[in-house]
Amino acid sequence: MKSEQSGASAATQFSLVRNDPFYRLQRRIGLIPADGDGFKRRAVIYALVAWLPLVIASWFAGTVVESAGIAEPLLGHIGIHVRCLVAIPLLVLAEGLAQRTIPLFMREFRRTGLIGAAQAPQFEQVLADVLRLRNQALPWVVIIGLVAAWTAAFFLAPNRDEIQWAGAESRSLAFGAWWFLLVTRPIFSVLLLAWIWRLILLAILLFRIARLPLQLVVMHPDRFAGLGFLDRIPVVYSPFILSVSAVVAGAWAHGVFYHEVPVPSLYVQMATLLVVLVAMGLAPLLVFAPMLLRAKKKALLDYGVLLAQHGRAVDAKWIARQDVPDLAMLNAPELGPVADIQSLYQSVALMRPAIINKSIVAKIVLPAALPLLLLVATQWPLKSTLSKLLFTLL
Repeated sequence: MKSEQSGASAATQFSLVRNDPFYRLQRRIGLIPADGDGFKRRAVIYALVAWLPLVIASWFAGTVVESAGIAEPLLGHIGIHVRCLVAIPLLVLAEGLAQRTIPLFMREFRRTGLIGAAQAPQFEQVLADVLRLRNQALPWVVIIGLVAAWTAAFFLAPNRDEIQWAGAESRSLAFGAWWFLLVTRPIFSVLLLAWIWRLILLAILLFRIARLPLQLVVMHPDRFAGLGFLDRIPVVYSPFILSVSAVVAGAWAHGVFYHEVPVPSLYVQMATLLVVLVAMGLAPLLVFAPMLLRAKKKALLDYGVLLAQHGRAVDAKWIARQDVPDLAMLNAPELGPVADIQSLYQSVALMRPAIINKSIVAKIVLPAALPLLLLVATQWPLKSTLSKLLFTLL
């Protein structure tokens, strides 16, 4: 009993976010309070630090709304505003969502009996191993290195279109440009790469759990052998998917509005982005597919044998009118009449070999596709579309 309680405690205290090196750094500098996680506060602080100095610098340069001799004002760089005011807050708030949700999933493995007493030590070891991996400094060194390399790449191959709004001279950079390159982009990049690392950790965690001898229930009405509670996992990283899609769509929107890029020319890129994001969203759940497929194949054979034995006994007793000995399966209440035992087999046959259904796909596809649909919608003739809709309704 005591081991079960300690196992449940380990599961409910598990976190992909809390106490990793980045979390500890933020607590040390005061961004995270000692008595909480400060997700909302950090979302606001990061957004303002990334965005407000750009607006102030552009205001003094006279390029917020009007170009003032510069090709494009700050207002026209939709990707920058989306990055600062949408993506950065979403990536921070997603940490709170993960902090509340993932421990609940880990607890369900124990509560539903998928992890029994015999598997509990292995399950706890999996959680401990992933926590040790989460606490390693090397991934964050790689993240910092990638961000530094991405920043240095600008100076090796500068993209002046990205910083023209800052009022920069041809050979020098204004304050707004420096802030964008050294503060705004790094904040977004660190948060983005941090979430990619957390998705990798989540995939490792679920992969390790999928290798345990889980006590699957092939007849479970969720059609996932009792793993149906995992269908809410995409909610954890849907803000990440929405952030990526929104930032990319914002950058494309700038090209559409200011560089006369036709939206249809972006369809292939949009489709590619959508496929990549959906694949990233489904990957953590697909680690259970081999286990579910094996369980379904075995269950179909086992329940097929049971149904055949039951059917022969019924046929011999009621059709052939043979003197059949008192078979236990004919009187077993858990099997019931012929219709009931057939429904057991049908339940097994309807079991899905992977944790994928309409709800799961919607949780991934909608945040990935929404910004892209908004970009496509900018090319619709709004006035004529509304008039046609009104004419149809009337």
